[in-house]
Amino acid sequence: MSHGEGGKGVSPRLAGMRELEAEVRTCQLCRLARTRTNAVPGEGYVRADVMFIGEGPGYHEDRQGRPFVGQSGEFLNELLEIAGLSRERVYIANVVKCRPPNNRDPNPDEIAACAPYLERQIALINPHVIVTLGRYSMAKFFPGERISQIHGQSRMVDGCLCVAMYHPAAGLHQASLADVIRDDFRKLPGYLEQTKGTTPPPVAVVEQRVKAAEEARESVIHEPETSAVVERAETYTVAPPVEAAVSPYNMLDEGVTASPEPAEAKSQPDAVRKRKKKAVSEYKQMSFFDL
Repeated sequence: MSHGEGGKGVSPRLAGMRELEAEVRTCQLCRLARTRTNAVPGEGYVRADVMFIGEGPGYHEDRQGRPFVGQSGEFLNELLEIAGLSRERVYIANVVKCRPPNNRDPNPDEIAACAPYLERQIALINPHVIVTLGRYSMAKFFPGERISQIHGQSRMVDGCLCVAMYHPAAGLHQASLADVIRDDFRKLPGYLEQTKGTTPPPVAVVEQRVKAAEEARESVIHEPETSAVVERAETYTVAPPVEAAVSPYNMLDEGVTASPEPAEAKSQPDAVRKRKKKAVSEYKQMSFFDL
């Protein structure tokens, strides 16, 4: 078992999240790896009751390697306070882990390439409530719906209560939505209350979702238009990963003292890496609900 400061052990759940975040920071499975500054795995408390899932990193997130640190992040912090929550006690991630160029919408193949990372995060955290922020994360749990019609509403999906919310950026771009979003966040304590005493989804369901996501990834990452990363041993230049790969929030109640994550990635020489195929069989399976 690995150990943190003070000689106390790191839990399997936290160790699994550290491993996943390290994979994300060095991932080269889709075209977004070519244009990012830093991948943004996510951050938060690994035993969080609530998990928030946005769309993808923006400019500031790409620079710092952390989710929701720009204006949308400031508004999200306000919304969390309205709901009686804090960043220290929730987990925040995105559908895609790298910034699409010019903040364009993520493409379906890019979402598929990232999907196993998100499924593994959900499995490791095992939240009572998942809050989708914006239409791309909403589509994962509320397919075929429109955010304007179902915002603030909940639905059970594979044993987890999912709540559809507008992305905080919508309130910044359209002032009339800001109060709507605030009102929706006021409902979160009630949704959390509903989940008290509920049981998590069966391990088989979780593993099936991870497997399905990996199969979907395999169907796209070898396509030339998605990425030249996997099939050809061609060299290319990528930005170095953020030096601190683990959010300090992940350390809560785990017996580990964390160093603050830097606001900016420290300047390092660009690393030259080779594109290699990474088979699904290399993924280390785990029983998530034994963590």
